[in-house]
Amino acid sequence: MNVGSGSASGADPEPMMEMNMTPLIDVMLVLIIMLIITIPKANHSVNLNMPVGTPPPSTVEPVVVTIDVDFDGTILWDGQTVPDRASLEQKLMNVAAQADQPEVHLRPNKLVEYNAVAGVMAAAQRLGVTKIGLVGNEQFQ
Repeated sequence: MNVGSGSASGADPEPMMEMNMTPLIDVMLVLIIMLIITIPKANHSVNLNMPVGTPPPSTVEPVVVTIDVDFDGTILWDGQTVPDRASLEQKLMNVAAQADQPEVHLRPNKLVEYNAVAGVMAAAQRLGVTKIGLVGNEQFQ
């Protein structure tokens, strides 16, 4: 704090050359607090309806249908070659029409092109197959 002038002559004191930073800092802190309060809470979670409690053990073994996709795009239904896309779709429609759908295990070869596997999955989804999953394929690797 500067009390009085340093000169003995009664001349006007020299003006202060530095800017007072205290009000600037106060205003910046208030703006930051207002910004923090007004930003909506980021919610990156996915809401899932999870079952409550322990489900009873299954008394019936699930029926499993295995679809293999060979390295050249050949499709095998439970080990038997499917001749064309129409017969594959017919088999998938039969699976989708059942009240208790069997599990469909899709086992693609690691060398097969993606569009062959995606075509089988898209057909299954379009026809209403709900129990489908990708399974590791030790036989073709």
